[in-house]
Amino acid sequence: MANRRSRVSKLNLPAHVPHRPRAEGVTDPKLYINRELSWLEFNARVLSEAENPEVPLFERLKFLTIFSSNLDEFFMVRAAGLQAQVHNGVHDIPPDGASAEEQLELVSERAHALCSWQMNIWQDQVRPELADAGIALYLPEELSEETQAALSKRFMRDIFPVLTPIAIDPAHPFPHLRNKSLNVGIAFKQERADDPSFGLVQLPSSLPRFLEVQVPGKRKAFVTLEDLIFQESKSLFPHVKRLHHCAFRVTRNFDLEVDEDEGEDLMLAIQAELRKQERGHAVRLEISGDVPDHVIDWLTGELNLNAPQDIFRVNGPLRFESLGVLVKKDERKEFKDKAFSPLYVPPLRESADIFRTIRQQDILLHHPYDSFEAVIDFVTRAAEDPNVLAIKQTLYRTGGESPLVRALQRAAELGKQVTAVVELKARFDEASNIQWARTLERSGVNVMYGLLGLKTHAKVLLVVRKEGDRLRRYVHLATGNYNQQTARLYEDISLFTANEEFGEDATSLFNLLTGYTAPEKWNHFILAPLGLQEATLGQIDRERDNALNGKPARIIAKMNQLVDTDVIDALYGASKAGVKIDLLVRGICCLRPGVPGVSENIRVHAVVDRFLEHARIFYFKNAGDEEIYCGSADWMPRNFRRRVESVFPIIDPQLKKQMKNDILDLMRRDNVKGWLLNADGRYVRVEKNGEKPLRSQNRFMQMARERALSAAPGIRESSLKATPGKESTLERLRRRHRNRQKS
Repeated sequence: MANRRSRVSKLNLPAHVPHRPRAEGVTDPKLYINRELSWLEFNARVLSEAENPEVPLFERLKFLTIFSSNLDEFFMVRAAGLQAQVHNGVHDIPPDGASAEEQLELVSERAHALCSWQMNIWQDQVRPELADAGIALYLPEELSEETQAALSKRFMRDIFPVLTPIAIDPAHPFPHLRNKSLNVGIAFKQERADDPSFGLVQLPSSLPRFLEVQVPGKRKAFVTLEDLIFQESKSLFPHVKRLHHCAFRVTRNFDLEVDEDEGEDLMLAIQAELRKQERGHAVRLEISGDVPDHVIDWLTGELNLNAPQDIFRVNGPLRFESLGVLVKKDERKEFKDKAFSPLYVPPLRESADIFRTIRQQDILLHHPYDSFEAVIDFVTRAAEDPNVLAIKQTLYRTGGESPLVRALQRAAELGKQVTAVVELKARFDEASNIQWARTLERSGVNVMYGLLGLKTHAKVLLVVRKEGDRLRRYVHLATGNYNQQTARLYEDISLFTANEEFGEDATSLFNLLTGYTAPEKWNHFILAPLGLQEATLGQIDRERDNALNGKPARIIAKMNQLVDTDVIDALYGASKAGVKIDLLVRGICCLRPGVPGVSENIRVHAVVDRFLEHARIFYFKNAGDEEIYCGSADWMPRNFRRRVESVFPIIDPQLKKQMKNDILDLMRRDNVKGWLLNADGRYVRVEKNGEKPLRSQNRFMQMARERALSAAPGIRESSLKATPGKESTLERLRRRHRNRQKS
């Protein structure tokens, strides 16, 4: 088998890209919001949903768990990076002017406040309401003697044999603790100087975290494994006097550092780095329980944590993201969001020939309102179609048991030319992507790993089909990953087209990724790192010039993050020229809106709701000749310079109108789940001011139903839903139609 290095192409980029000078008067650090603090404010908006009494109870618990998962990733990557800067003496000052030391102090202060807020929400609101709903979390000592006796018996039978108690002394040094693993610590009274003073038990992932018990009057009741271990600690450490106990958890630096210029096999290099990650230096200690300060000091010394701000004392359960199991399989509708199943987009739903339908018109999908099953069906049919000669696809995060991967395998087995560009360095999905790459290779798929030193983040699918005496290319472009699981949770845009110029660009992109140079000219695609930033700056400056010349000018941009200072400066310049700018930024936003004389024409919106806003959409008025682009890239330095990204225009006039009026404008007017960023860097909920409540995601669901029902009058909505593995009424209609055509 060829080594993985040969599957990574080297792109000959210019050694130096001319830096765009900053706009006059916008270099003041006060005009930029710190990136790390802005991210924490995004997580604060997530936490606000957990506190919102209008959100159903189980969904509020979900937002508490999302907050914890987000914060874990923040410390494993962002806080770890700041700590590394301090440790290595790196003086990389961001536009807001804060040093790494100052950022760590500010981050710690805000993170501690948010964690305290989270626990208050849990202890004072969510936990009591769960108990009222019949779902309770108990301490073992709160249970009846009979139940405690049954728990003790279960502990000795099913749990005790699996545990490994470790008493720390010179013969038993402090063990390595896995990243994010849960541990129980017990402080002992030392009778002699050589007696151990501390013992710990690492909770195995093979054991359930929550143990169900029977309590009269409760639908479900649980105790945590760590609380049971506290109660049964005498069985684990029988010959010492126990003074204090705690649960604790370590977060480690978990960022990959792969030198792609060294070594011969990229996959092996990444696998080696993944093994090293578990031994990354500790960046945070969370601790819950009855332990004095000197025990915490000892623990931090063993973990080489020196800064007090890295210690989080928690008044509640650790590893909060696992609390979702408390309500698992509880289907009571009053505690959940109203059920919604994605609907099959009408032009494809009635189609017996999906290729003919795409030839006739470009088809826009707004996920998760329009079902991702249409994309899966497209690839599956292409795999089976004898006229399809080649399939090429980028894979960034595919998810488990991916039907798209199975379709690519099937296509290769049928003799088609199949190429998959798999991004091995997709953060936190590296191991999964290595597994998929191997699976595809075994099926005969030509697996490539993109360009040296760049992540392949573009979302592109190309199908080449022989039709009569010519070849025709069908293209699917997306803002989100080819992942059927997240496609039900993330809001994204995708486009089917048979436009020949789009097909040429898609072919050129895959040729670029598999080792060839870029074409002299792209028809429609705008790519990073081949000019996307420069094109974006040009589009913003064009709106500025139009405003100065009295022509119609307007910018609406939807993205996940806004960090790039050149783009921010250009937006400031456009605002000063009078351009009205609406930015729909879900997460980090380093631009400061509403500053007199600089950004008073800029509004920054954010929507946090049941689906994660993920699409990138960019609207430019362009003196009346409106342009709308979609793509995989945020306005961030990493997207512009360190990733292969694709941005594409929407050229169909009707689809452009739909995106402007039915997506961007709706989101701007969201006064139920919408937030506005103030000049001081704080977010406030949008006020209704007497207007009718508008919740954009609910409206998107309603519009999807209306589109589906208007295209299939007389058919119930339940028949329009796309259910994997189950033939719906419309599937049967399509099958009958195909059979009639054959006969």
